[in-house]
Amino acid sequence: MDITLTQKILAQGMDPEIVAQQIDNFKNGFPFLKIHAPATPGHGIKVLSDQELKHYTETYPAQAAKKEIVKFVPASGAASRMFKDLFSFLDGDGDLEKSAFTKKFIENIRKFAFAEELDEALKTKGNTLQECLDAGMYRAIVAALLLHEGLDYGSLPKGLLRFHRYPSENRTPAHEHLIEGVQYAVGRGKKVKIHFTVSPEHETKFKAEIAKVLPAIKASSGLEFEVSYSQQKKTTDTIAVNMDNTAFLEDDGSLLFRPAGHGALLENLNDIKADLIFIKNIDNVVPDRLKEPTKTYKMAIAGLLLEVQERIFDALRAMEKGVNHESLAMAIKVYNEDLGGQVPPSVSSENMHELAEYLKDKLNRPIRVCGMVKNTGEPGGGPFWIEEKDGSYSLQILETAQIDLNDPQSKAHMMASTHFNPVDLVCGTRDYHGREFDLLKFRDMQTGFITEKSKSGRELKALELPGLWNGAMAGWNTLFVEVPLITFNPVKTVNDLLREEHQG
Repeated sequence: MDITLTQKILAQGMDPEIVAQQIDNFKNGFPFLKIHAPATPGHGIKVLSDQELKHYTETYPAQAAKKEIVKFVPASGAASRMFKDLFSFLDGDGDLEKSAFTKKFIENIRKFAFAEELDEALKTKGNTLQECLDAGMYRAIVAALLLHEGLDYGSLPKGLLRFHRYPSENRTPAHEHLIEGVQYAVGRGKKVKIHFTVSPEHETKFKAEIAKVLPAIKASSGLEFEVSYSQQKKTTDTIAVNMDNTAFLEDDGSLLFRPAGHGALLENLNDIKADLIFIKNIDNVVPDRLKEPTKTYKMAIAGLLLEVQERIFDALRAMEKGVNHESLAMAIKVYNEDLGGQVPPSVSSENMHELAEYLKDKLNRPIRVCGMVKNTGEPGGGPFWIEEKDGSYSLQILETAQIDLNDPQSKAHMMASTHFNPVDLVCGTRDYHGREFDLLKFRDMQTGFITEKSKSGRELKALELPGLWNGAMAGWNTLFVEVPLITFNPVKTVNDLLREEHQG
């Protein structure tokens, strides 16, 4: 790296060594992961019986009452992509027949939880919503929803949009996550801790929304709440390059650094101090009438994690007291039966201390239990068994981009995949001494993503860090559990809110 480039990197507060590695990643790309097999029910995905479900949901609350629990909600994404088709309509001639998406939106406008607010916004311009509908003023309706002079939904984050209608209120996803917290994230001291990762420009609005709705939730639940916020750290931004892998320079000569995807939030997660951390996306919420399955399975996967974690801790404590046949047998049983691990031939089973060191390394890691739902469309990214460098196998969540589709065997494994990841995780990030793991040490930096973007009409290549639940957690101990499809109801476009699952 030349001196001028290094000086520019330092001047912009970034680390030259890290940036140099990023540029190397652009030049060399990322290797595909070696898939051993898809994780399927009975082979990597646990399907809970009714008896197990009952057991975990009954034992979890008492265990949770002794734990520090945090509900971690990535909420910094803007909602602009939800309204892509409406923005296109706004830029057009206002002919509803040319946009099936917008036509559906307009025809069902009264079904949206924001309809009343939209009516008020239109009144300030001189017409009610009904008057605009009657007069065919469809662009005025869309403008009042999206633009700053109206509700400004086009620039707000998803967490602050009105998703669900109730008799006495219309809730945002942020509000729904508070309600969910009451259902399964009550920890020590009857306290619910919720952490939102937000964009700097939206934090004040998030705080205002929470301040408005929280008193009623506290009063009805009798619980204490601790709501905290963090922002994606600028130091996690990655350099952008031209198509020839040279640094992309802005018009003023400065380097272009871009947010590095949800994998950058590993640093935020690393700052959370808790025994249990639930992770769920901001837009994956449902009205109260459909919350029961989510509550049940969140409690179940957390109860499972705590039981498996305690068996791991017992095995590690036993080996710490003394390496012998009994303590090794205990550790091997946990590694095999709970985590699906197999000691590879490269590790001598005759050398007790070599075996103990291997088992300690494999067991003394952060642990996560991930809900998995059945594929409803074409197989793609999801849960797989991966062959590690030491010959062992581990459970990983892969994106399609990490799979070599030109390799017939890899493609066959992907096509045989039965489930996908709905971002439904519970994590244990403390070791058997109660110390926080440094989560950055368990990330596989060879699992990033390169994408093509543009800036000011110029093409560029961008780099995403290993995804938060993908390569960022590659070194974790992982369990997969099948959860019902009803627990996965994301909102990708505004018309998704018309689905029965999001109607009151």
